[in-house]
Amino acid sequence: MNETTAVAPAAVAPIMGFLNINKPAGWTSHDVVAKVRGLLRASGAPKVGHVGTLDPMATGVLPLCVGKATKVSDYVMASKKSYRAVMKLGERTETQDATGAVLTSAPVDAVDRARVDAACREFVGTIQQLPPMYSAVKIGGAPLYKAARAGQVVERTPRSVVIEALRILSVDGPLVTFDVDCSKGTYIRTLCADIGDRLGVGAHLFQLQRRRVGDFVIEEAVGVTAVEAAAASGGLSSLLVSVDRALAHLPALLVDTAAAERVRHGAGVSVSSVRTAAPLRDGDTVRVCAADGELLAIGGVAGGTIRLHTVLAA
Repeated sequence: MNETTAVAPAAVAPIMGFLNINKPAGWTSHDVVAKVRGLLRASGAPKVGHVGTLDPMATGVLPLCVGKATKVSDYVMASKKSYRAVMKLGERTETQDATGAVLTSAPVDAVDRARVDAACREFVGTIQQLPPMYSAVKIGGAPLYKAARAGQVVERTPRSVVIEALRILSVDGPLVTFDVDCSKGTYIRTLCADIGDRLGVGAHLFQLQRRRVGDFVIEEAVGVTAVEAAAASGGLSSLLVSVDRALAHLPALLVDTAAAERVRHGAGVSVSSVRTAAPLRDGDTVRVCAADGELLAIGGVAGGTIRLHTVLAA
């Protein structure tokens, strides 16, 4: 009598990485997350989150973190961002964008390209922004938009943001198209409203496309339908951006086999025991990698030691 030995199915590595989604207009960021989470549930990736919220009217780059990549989303969120915006001069709105009721109108015939250029230049550098009432910023534990919907105005404190560059592409009547590179936490609709106030005619954000979040760029972004097709065909891995690539802006440290094993168990390592292409300073955030390049953890330099913040390797 022949005996057969049952062979256990090969373990499937959990899905981990980022999806560079091109968010369509009319979708909330949560809508995109919910849709993709449903598509990936069968692939063993129950955790899906997004990096930096986009308003429903906005389109463009919305990185989604999948699996263990959710642990490091803050490091991507801190990256600089780039947008292409269309600002409409002559109208102030309740929400500072095209979705809100118009509060005031003013003629813009006297506002020429030179005046727009001059006003925009004043907003390059470190500036103060007052968070808009229609935003998810929490004050007293409650998001501002809830108070705004109830007709309330909450006292807010201006925040420092950095406008690295602002390039005007065209001025067509009241519509001004421009590209802007900025820091985390910048509200482009508030920037438009503030520029309009500086010009004395008011303005609001008419259209917005996010074109970059760190190393995620619009040219490589994919639609939700592409993710749906890839999930159905088993080709999802071709769309995933590795955590290592997404965090390529952080210095990489190579550790030997013994140190790598300690890192896998959550133990830090000394700076003197790692190999790196650049000098390290206290406060630096770094990638800790095995000799073969495998990303093991994210850590911080402190007093000659790499203290682990997030362990990614099993």
